[in-house]
Amino acid sequence: MSYAFDFALKTHPGQVRPLNEDAVAADPDAGLFILADGLGGYNAGEIASTMAVSALITNLTATLDHCRRTGDVFDLPNVLASALIEMNGDIFRAALNSAAFEGMATTVVVAWLLGAQLWVAHAGDSRLYRHRGGKLEQITRDHSFSQELLDAGMVTEEEARLLPAKNLVTRALGAAADVEPEVHDYDVQDGDLLLLCSDGLTEMVTEYEIGGLIAACLPDVADTARRLVDMANEAGGRDNVSVIVVRVMAVDEQHAAPVIAESVIDANEQNGITEATGKVPDAITEPEVNTVLEVAEPPADE
Repeated sequence: MSYAFDFALKTHPGQVRPLNEDAVAADPDAGLFILADGLGGYNAGEIASTMAVSALITNLTATLDHCRRTGDVFDLPNVLASALIEMNGDIFRAALNSAAFEGMATTVVVAWLLGAQLWVAHAGDSRLYRHRGGKLEQITRDHSFSQELLDAGMVTEEEARLLPAKNLVTRALGAAADVEPEVHDYDVQDGDLLLLCSDGLTEMVTEYEIGGLIAACLPDVADTARRLVDMANEAGGRDNVSVIVVRVMAVDEQHAAPVIAESVIDANEQNGITEATGKVPDAITEPEVNTVLEVAEPPADE
């Protein structure tokens, strides 16, 4: 099965903060999308998030290209985990070696569409949602103090939203010498819509509202991205807000169009606002992954 996708990304500083410490990146030819949120209250959060998305987009696509050329086994779970661990070390060392960068860190969430699989890696509380069959589902699990209390049954979801330390993350790139990113894979179906977002969206807009807006905007991913950001800002915009929206479509391989990738950058980019859209017909097909790349199977659960 071959899949094409439409995508749109948008990041905005919000209504309160002077700097945008979020960063977003996409390599549509590789089916790779990355969002990072520099931790508020830390020095150089915008540096950490930019370092993360820039290095990850470059290194992950380079690894994919290398395996295509050489036929080497493409151990995707290990590739993703190793890339995030390496990036964690780079940010941590940069913070140690410069007073200007002391304490900088960033969350990250990576979505990689290869063949009929979606691979997701993350550290922190930036999220990935999937909208399928009219239902919005949170795919990632927050690495946060409030999530740990929820998991332990010590607070309800409503109480967790009101906790003074609700934004305290328990994992982030650069926050410590070591990090343990989560990596999982999921099936892909025709019509899936993926949403990567920073907590600037989810702190201001409920999941019910997000799901309703997505349903109302389908299939327009650009309108979905813009309206999600607008909704967060209209609710107060207390934090930077960033989204990446990807709509997956099954295509007939015999009639698949050549790869087309177009980007339109908002004229307000210098003010911390970036917007881009694109369309990639038949970007990466399952036969290509299966024949050119030998993808290592994840170990079975004990």
